[in-house]
Amino acid sequence: MPITIIAPRPSRPINDPEDVVSDMSYDSEDESTDGGADLEGDIPMKSSGTSRSRGPRLFSKTDSDIVTPGELITSDPQFMRGHGTYLSHSQLQQGGDDNGPQAAIISSVAGTLTRTNKLLSVRPLRARYAPEVGDLVVGRITEVQARRWRVDVGAAQLASLPLSAINLPGGILRKRTETDELQIRTFFAEGDLLVAEVQQLFGDGGAVLHTRSLRYGKLRNGVFVAVAGMGGSEGGGVVRSRRQVWTMETAHGGGPVDVILGVNGYVWISKHVETATSGEAEAKTGITNMEEGVSATMYSSQNDRIGVETMREIARLRGVVTALVENGLRVDEDMVTRGYHEAVEMALVSADGVDDIYLGGEKGQQLAATLTGR
Repeated sequence: MPITIIAPRPSRPINDPEDVVSDMSYDSEDESTDGGADLEGDIPMKSSGTSRSRGPRLFSKTDSDIVTPGELITSDPQFMRGHGTYLSHSQLQQGGDDNGPQAAIISSVAGTLTRTNKLLSVRPLRARYAPEVGDLVVGRITEVQARRWRVDVGAAQLASLPLSAINLPGGILRKRTETDELQIRTFFAEGDLLVAEVQQLFGDGGAVLHTRSLRYGKLRNGVFVAVAGMGGSEGGGVVRSRRQVWTMETAHGGGPVDVILGVNGYVWISKHVETATSGEAEAKTGITNMEEGVSATMYSSQNDRIGVETMREIARLRGVVTALVENGLRVDEDMVTRGYHEAVEMALVSADGVDDIYLGGEKGQQLAATLTGR
């Protein structure tokens, strides 16, 4: 049986008269509904340009409204632009009057609109870490160069850790030589995790780190957790607090465990290891005295033996941190400590007993509700 190919029928053009009529009726409804006077204190806004828009219309936005990149926030000259916005000079009209070219405030990120007096800014829903001097961060070595390391700290750019900003074994306080440069991989290599402090910021936003303290250095004997919502955003996450590093005693024979909350959203939970010089170093002051306690084991990549009980409690602490973030709660020493004790109580009444370390889903919501008193 022969096959007959029928020529395709042309579809209706985009600029069909029926579409124009429907668009005109759509705009007339919007103008009749939203064309009234704005409430006192509201921000005069204009809709973003779409295929149905034949002209801008006014509507009001309040704080915490969600805006998207490229969305017009306002063209009123009395407002100033803040973070997350930019100015766009275009031909805008309000109420049918042609006022000539005006500067419109446009959103550059997706987030919540915030108004402080006459300043308009957009707080991003998700953003990379913005380093600040003095921040304690957890990072991963990504590249080894001649006199420095490149460290991933979750920021827009890789941070820099100079060779002169670390403590050498044996308490050597001197200028680094070519011999030190040749042995640079014996201190940190690609993939190593470390805790450091932001010492300086470049003009382009890049950070310079240092580890000139016994509290800083290579990380071992633990688990790494990367959480979202760093910097205390509305979605929860690690916040800047009085103590970012502490040692807590765990239950059921787990022993002491170290918790490091990096401001950049990277968390490290590890077994606490006593060093022979830790007590002496804490009793002394000054960077020179602290360097005297640096030993070669500080840069060792060999993990110590960790007992089953300690591994279980480390995993429970990790579940507490992830449960706090998933339920929009802040992550600091107080919340982590309270959440851990509550998780231990929840495990005692479960069918699996102390081995129940799962804190996701409904159990995570129950933990969050208990901590917030809901």
